[in-house]
Amino acid sequence: MTLVESGFGKVADAFHRTVDDDGRSGAALSVWVDGAPVVDLWGGIADEHTGREFTSDTPALTFSCTKGMASVLVAMLMERGALPPLDSPVVEIWPEFGAHGKDRVSIGDALAHRAGLSAPRRDLTIEEVLDNLLTADALAAQEPLWTPGEHHHYHAVTHGAITAKLVTLATGRPIKDAFEEYVARPLKADAWIGLPDSEQSRVAHVVLDALVENEPTADAETVYWLERAINLGCGFSLDRVNEPRFQRAGMAGVTGIASASGLARIWSATVTPTQGVRLIGDETVEALRTVRAEGPPFFDVGPPPYQSWGAGVMVPSDWEPYLSPASFGHDGAGGQVAFADVDARVGFAYLTNRMVDWERGQSVVAALAEALG
Repeated sequence: MTLVESGFGKVADAFHRTVDDDGRSGAALSVWVDGAPVVDLWGGIADEHTGREFTSDTPALTFSCTKGMASVLVAMLMERGALPPLDSPVVEIWPEFGAHGKDRVSIGDALAHRAGLSAPRRDLTIEEVLDNLLTADALAAQEPLWTPGEHHHYHAVTHGAITAKLVTLATGRPIKDAFEEYVARPLKADAWIGLPDSEQSRVAHVVLDALVENEPTADAETVYWLERAINLGCGFSLDRVNEPRFQRAGMAGVTGIASASGLARIWSATVTPTQGVRLIGDETVEALRTVRAEGPPFFDVGPPPYQSWGAGVMVPSDWEPYLSPASFGHDGAGGQVAFADVDARVGFAYLTNRMVDWERGQSVVAALAEALG
């Protein structure tokens, strides 16, 4: 049953305008305020091949929203003392990471895309790419692409390997199991970093043909490193994200799976008790969302707007304004938007299975800002 509390009608209208009516794709929206849902909506098609419709609990690929999910887990482990604080050197828990001058890289810098490891120098095998820890070991052994701490560049895929390694070092368990125990299960959230086989048939099928890729304008070397940040030297690309083996593998930067309600309640629980659970406290939230990287990245990606980063979370910028300066979260390729807002005590998730743009989710966020006044 859909939910639209009084005062949120314009949010519902904005959401419905984002759902294509061509029978190929759909979307879902969940908004929580003060730990309770105020909007839960869905519409359209979850799988164009079968005609299966989006429902309240349809899980969808979260793409880079997965980074936010993983970073919240890292923050929880820090708060519990299982990981050292953000400004501690990574080598304090992961000695091998210090090779080739990376010994001074802090955990916070590694999470804020400042470690110089946005792409592997050697070609990884598909087996390594499907294993967070093997990818992490390859990154730890390599020379960074720039002097760590002096620049930043988005670690599109490799970020997940780093967070997964930190979680395993802290817990002795794969990130999929730790995430399930510490985050998803307490909140009764349909959210996974590593999809169980039993859930595969429920997942929305991603429609990719609407995505328009811009022609590269940078020099050949820059294009090489930008492309390598995605393909990792093994040919991994967006057109493989519907393959079950990638979803099962739980690549902790890109292949998380969640329902909109599951993802929204996770972000809600970072700023206010939700389902009786508060994942992290106020002090940890402030540490997580403190700006650590902003402005032009190391490799030329063209003119602004540019993203801004806390420790593994995206913070407000011209690229992604979110709800207010007190917001933090993560967007995802092709339109996903998920975040919390400290002042409004909001948890928000907009998920879609159609790769087009970010403007759809942002239009819903703008309507929410108006509704909240």
